[in-house]
Amino acid sequence: MALRHAVLAALLDGEFSGYQLAKAFDVGMANFWHALPQQLYAELAKLEQDGLVSGREVVQEARPNKRLFAVTDAGLAELRRFAAAPSKPSFIRDDLLVKVAAADSVDAAEMIGQLEERAAIAEAKIELFDKLLRKMRGELDEAEFLASAAKIGPYLTCLRGRRFESENRDWCNETAAVLRARAGADVQG
Repeated sequence: MALRHAVLAALLDGEFSGYQLAKAFDVGMANFWHALPQQLYAELAKLEQDGLVSGREVVQEARPNKRLFAVTDAGLAELRRFAAAPSKPSFIRDDLLVKVAAADSVDAAEMIGQLEERAAIAEAKIELFDKLLRKMRGELDEAEFLASAAKIGPYLTCLRGRRFESENRDWCNETAAVLRARAGADVQG
């Protein structure tokens, strides 16, 4: 997947400035596609040049003018083409896993600390996902929302992000417990 497709998908919710897109991207897309604001601004310029988004200037009093971007018909066609193409399997690329692979030859205490920190970060993300999911559902329970909501794509991706972070938290906690128990056994032995 290219950044362009993630930007096009984010713009499906309406017209956004680059700043608004960066904020929306942080909430919705960040759980599966990371991009810095500078990358988003550069991608918006490319997309506009390619005719996949249209931009318009909004004059503001007492503030700098801003540009708002929206997906064009060509952009929607590109997003449909992308969605119809086969997806490549995902893979994990994580420096913490490399460290755990070397667990038998490195300082367990340092690694336990990193695992606990990662678990805490995952827990904080879970709380954010839960808040966002509740906001999207409104008064509906999840089954009602999934059956009747006008838009479910963002909800489904947030569910995936929440599950990813939940598994990440659980694995980090379990791995830290194993390393802690083994370190204790080594000290006693």
